[in-house]
Amino acid sequence: MKLYLSSYRLGNNPEKLIELFSDNKKVAVIANAMDFVDDFQREESTKQSIMELKNLGLSPEEIDLRDYFGKQNELSKKLNNYGGVYVRGGNTFILRRAMLQSGLDNLIKEKNKDANFVYTGYSAGICILSPTLHGLELVDDPNIVPQGYNQEIIWEGLSIVDFSIAPHYKSDHPESENVEKEVKYFIKHKMPFKTLHDGEVIVKD
Repeated sequence: MKLYLSSYRLGNNPEKLIELFSDNKKVAVIANAMDFVDDFQREESTKQSIMELKNLGLSPEEIDLRDYFGKQNELSKKLNNYGGVYVRGGNTFILRRAMLQSGLDNLIKEKNKDANFVYTGYSAGICILSPTLHGLELVDDPNIVPQGYNQEIIWEGLSIVDFSIAPHYKSDHPESENVEKEVKYFIKHKMPFKTLHDGEVIVKD
């Protein structure tokens, strides 16, 4: 699986993202990390993400994971139509619940074996790939549970990468101050991690 992991939105090298895609430029946009905000704000922010991807030359459309809670087989068939996923930011713990309840976590692990599939996203959408979500509670509230979600906090990440990620590090972002606390947590607990300033990306072809 190819990775384009951005601190904020598409980052400073979006041309590298389009290069990762083969003939299938259909992208499934996952916006469930924003399920804690009101419907209007969620819809507008998702439209913005879709427009940015369209302007890049991709063919994005949203898949709302809530429609697939308990329906992993249906989601698997749906996902096979896409060349990649774009997982936007928000609350990492809500996103993790959505991935578990829909089975997207298992499907992404399967797609990790697919050399042509592209995983891209930013903020919560990239933090989810780490082995653990411990430390992220200093930035995202793990106790926010939208309607239809399970209460249990899931601390295990997807382990697609072997380090934790601290996006918005020393950036002009409202979460940057808490991200510095998160980095201190990683250091204290001797956890491998990478920091990303807004604009920076991690690319794995």
